[in-house]
Amino acid sequence: MPGAVSERPQRGRLLLAALGAALLGACAQPPRPASGAADHWSGRLALQIEDASAQSFSAGFELQGSPDAGALTLFNPLGNIIAELQWTPGRAILNNGGEQRQSASLQTLVQALTGSELPIAALFGWLKGEPVQAAGWQADLSALDKGRLTATRHQPAPQAVLRVILSL
Repeated sequence: MPGAVSERPQRGRLLLAALGAALLGACAQPPRPASGAADHWSGRLALQIEDASAQSFSAGFELQGSPDAGALTLFNPLGNIIAELQWTPGRAILNNGGEQRQSASLQTLVQALTGSELPIAALFGWLKGEPVQAAGWQADLSALDKGRLTATRHQPAPQAVLRVILSL
């Protein structure tokens, strides 16, 4: 029996170590939706366009769906909705301050909303931790485990920097 008593604390330590390792492993992944749920992310985003007017755009956001069909809601710092963008194949709708715009092109409405073209399909991949290529863009996914993503557009000019901070 003396051996059984000394095995219990050791098993308890092993169990705690395994549980700790599992929790740390879970923290090392980018925020992901539950299995079977639509992809969903939220946080803050900022877009800076480095031209003569030094345009910038920043907002809280909620993004869900896929490049083919989804929704993006933007919020001001007080949590009020600034704009809502919804899209399905061949149709996009932007509700912006009481004004509604429709287009067959999601990119057209994204540019109207942010002042720049953004690689929407690549953004969904980047948020999943996939090193997706987008013409003219370079994404830094090295801090995605901390909920941070930076993507820089080098071509075409002007250079633009998109920064995303995810709610963890």
